[in-house]
Amino acid sequence: PAGLPRDTGVALNAGFCELGIITILCVFCEQVESLYPHPGWVELDPEVLWSQFVGVIKEAVQAAGLHMRQIAGLGISTQRATFITWHKRTGKPFHNFISWQDLRSAELVNSWNKSLLLKVIHVIFTVLHFLTGNDRYLAPSFLTFSTQQTSMKLSWVFKNIHEVKAAKKNNCCFGTVDTWLLYRLTKGSVYATDYSNASATGIFEPFTKCWNPTLCNLLSIPMSIYPSVKDTSFNFGSADSEIFGAPIPIMAMVADQQSAMFGECCFHPGDVKLTMGTGGFWNVNTGGHLFASQSGLYPLIGWKIGEEVVYLTEGCMSDIGTAIKWAQDINLFTNVDETAKMARSIVDSQGVCFVPGFKVSVNDPDLCASFMGLKPSTTRNHLVRAILESIAFRNKQLYDIIVKKVRIPLQTIRADGGVSNNSFVMQMTSDLINKKIEKPANADMSSLGAAFLAGLASGFWTDKEQLKKLRRIEAVFEPKKDLEEYRPAMDTWLQATKHSLHW
Repeated sequence: PAGLPRDTGVALNAGFCELGIITILCVFCEQVESLYPHPGWVELDPEVLWSQFVGVIKEAVQAAGLHMRQIAGLGISTQRATFITWHKRTGKPFHNFISWQDLRSAELVNSWNKSLLLKVIHVIFTVLHFLTGNDRYLAPSFLTFSTQQTSMKLSWVFKNIHEVKAAKKNNCCFGTVDTWLLYRLTKGSVYATDYSNASATGIFEPFTKCWNPTLCNLLSIPMSIYPSVKDTSFNFGSADSEIFGAPIPIMAMVADQQSAMFGECCFHPGDVKLTMGTGGFWNVNTGGHLFASQSGLYPLIGWKIGEEVVYLTEGCMSDIGTAIKWAQDINLFTNVDETAKMARSIVDSQGVCFVPGFKVSVNDPDLCASFMGLKPSTTRNHLVRAILESIAFRNKQLYDIIVKKVRIPLQTIRADGGVSNNSFVMQMTSDLINKKIEKPANADMSSLGAAFLAGLASGFWTDKEQLKKLRRIEAVFEPKKDLEEYRPAMDTWLQATKHSLHW
């Protein structure tokens, strides 16, 4: 449904087909159910994900009225930082996929962040940065672990899963969703990932473009487990013909946020992409310049195509679409399309604030989700408006951090994701940041980005200028209200956030 996140374990993108001069992009989504075996644990069943992945490709090709032999290439865009380990010889997984949302490493994270060793690392790299001026040493000087980082969850796996510990001497494979799907598609003959997915794990060093041996030594993770890293737009090999009835070339693998950036045609330094789905992500194209992690922002490799390497700076927010879905589940509204109208039906939220379980610039896993300021006169409309306002307020927070820390003039801002269909959130965000925001006709930009990258690799398109001509803008939101009109409500929301810390 429009406005809701596609809460899938993987964005399934069923390629493009060449029929004369016609290009057909078919996107089918099927929800991959999350599993919650223990409080705070979030997993995906790898066999369920695999069967749905294969099924959705077959369904898309059939719906397009085509045969598998006509497929020019497959581009795969996947959720980042969700990973699995498996036995190299048998291919059998040691455990389910562990989601990026999983909190099982919380105790390990807290222990490391309070450790004397981490403080020593901060001092050493602060001195190195001061002496050399090299930004490569800036990130470690601020290093703080979080539960969202793959490195800490992987360290937990090696400490707690006996089969992984027993197999770690050259018999253990590590992979994010893209790597696992590629491994299965090629019947184990190709074991690889791409630069965008690797850089999102927190284990891959974007400055040196290799897996980080120092971090792995600190966390007792063997370097032998990692896949090789390839270009984003690249011929990874072909799917085994037994799977689809024909060998399909796999021409691109890309992480979902970087793929959405590519799909939005944010090709130039200063271009900005705002994705609002299950979570929220602000990405800034920084061109060939890599900014070190600071103030909640972190560097990523956007994509690598031949000699071209494009870097991004990213900031993220959790619980955006998740909060809207929760509100629907408890019957605050029936149809998500109603929410913008409900929010506009009242002048304000009557002092009601919604705080989701996160904070933009501080990793606080103990922040509690809450409604504050409830009154006897509070209605569903007030509660819904408070939830939508919280999304816009967090967008404003993160935008201000980006403006302050990223030393590149910001250009076009383009939004995508299910929540970008909510006109109330879009207009309020535009007002708060005092910037024009474009919304594309197709909100599933990660799918389009994967197809674009696969098309470039196969020669279907020859350059990015051709891709720009394919962009379709559905709406443009321009500032209509002054920031000061929102100041009282935002100040109240910030107070509510402070009261929810360290719960």
